[in-house]
This record gives sequence, structure tokens and C-alpha cells, in this order.
Amino acid sequence: MNSRFSPTPASAATRNKAPGVSRLAALQMVSAPRVEDNLAAAGRLMEMAAAQGADLVALPEYFGIMGLKDTDKVDVREAYGDGPIQAFLSAAARQHGLWIVGGSVPLVSADPRRVRNSCLVYDNTGAQVARYDKIHLFGFQMGDEQYHEARTIEPGRQPVTVESPFGRLGLSICYDLRFPELYRAMKEVDIILVPSAFTETTGRAHWETLLRARAIENLAYVLAPAQGGRHENGRETHGDSMIIDPWGTVLDRLPRGPGVVIADIDLSVMQGLRRNLPALSHRTLT
Repeated sequence: MNSRFSPTPASAATRNKAPGVSRLAALQMVSAPRVEDNLAAAGRLMEMAAAQGADLVALPEYFGIMGLKDTDKVDVREAYGDGPIQAFLSAAARQHGLWIVGGSVPLVSADPRRVRNSCLVYDNTGAQVARYDKIHLFGFQMGDEQYHEARTIEPGRQPVTVESPFGRLGLSICYDLRFPELYRAMKEVDIILVPSAFTETTGRAHWETLLRARAIENLAYVLAPAQGGRHENGRETHGDSMIIDPWGTVLDRLPRGPGVVIADIDLSVMQGLRRNLPALSHRTLT
């Protein structure tokens, strides 16, 4: 179900949730250069997701800032565990009783000219329970369009998973999606997180194909919140946030613009598929 800006009352949403089922939400944004504006927009979308009975909410990459210049995110970087973006995520998780995946937050790195592009996970008490630093850094040039993330981002080194009430989460960010070995290194996760800011050029060509492939080959759910629209810096992001089941079926999606993508997941369905098609146990190369 595609909700956009028509939240269902929380009581009705909760009644409609079957026992043993969790409700995931992906927030799609068109972030601006101003952190305070983006946090306000994210807060409104979280309220919508909570009103629809979401248990876990994920925000896109760069949800806190899409700067006019690449270096703008360096200017607002935060020390790990301290800063307005992290405080916002913790408070929102606690206020709504949600698990929140903060798509990416610019954190201090060893290089003062760069940041760590970090995905932070908060439980429903507001405690920060996991951090993943983006490993693969986007580099692309086609005509006048070019991106060089390595100039402003220091890469991470380690895959990260976290246990949650909704299953084992595997964390990744955007360009990581093109590297299936990252997800294999996670050793079987239940939900793959892919907060992203895919460009319109690459997203139009590859986004859905790559997301569905990661779901199918890992027999896992995929939760992919994205930036989706024309930003003040002139960049156009592809959007098409979606939730995909382990068979590769798209459960919900939002092509463009701000909104909420929401769907129920059932790990018993995933486990049944893994019994019927035990491809993960058939692997011979590691």
C-alpha cells in the first residue's frame, strides 16, 4: 500500500497487523541543504509511519543534508554519539516507540577534510544499537554528470549486522548495492537495508534490478528508502523507494517525491521459502 500523505489511524493499523507480522516503513525524501528543515520533514514522515503501525522505519542516505556543495556535509559532521541529527533520531525512536534506521549521518573521521557516511540504528527506547560506515564509495562520470565520494568520505571496512525483534538486519548504503559479496559476508540476514540517494541516471537503469537481485539471491526482505526528486543543488535523485520480499516481489513503492512506503513482513514466509529453495545452503564458494 502506497501511503504518501494519508496516514491510517494507529489503532486501525495495529488491529490489521496479523500475529507474528512486523510492519516496515521506508521514508522517501527530497532533502535540502539545511539540516533543521530536513529533520522537520523527516519528523513528519515518521509520524505518518507510526500512525500506520510501523515497527521499524528507515530513512534515506543523506536525509539530514543534501548540500549545495559536497563539502557541506563535512561542515555539519558530528562526533559519534553527539550532535543534532543523532539526538533527533534517538528522540524520535523513543517518542514513537519505533526502531529507526538513520540512512546516513555525516560523522567525524580521521581526515578533517572527510566524513564517515554512517548508517545508525536506534531501538524503540532511543538507544543507539548499531553503526555501519559505508564501504563502497560512488564514483561516476558521464558527460557533465560526475560524482567522486572518495573526496569527502572516508570508507568503512567492516560489514555490520544487528539483531532486532523483526529479524537480523544487514546494513548497507546506496553504492554498496552493486557489490553482492558484501551481503554474502553478512552470513544470512532477514532484512537488508539499502538507504540510498541513487542518481536518476543510474537509478533509472539499475536500481530495481539490483534491489530485486539482492532479495532473490539472499532470500531476504529488502527495505530501500531513497532520495527522490530535484534537489536545490541541481541533483536529481531517482527515488522509487520500495520494500521487496524474499521472492523478489515488490510489496510497495513510491516513484517520486516525499512519502511513506510501508508493508508487512512475515519471517515464517521467508523461512518457508528457504526450506523450499535452500540455495543458501547450496553455496560451494565462500
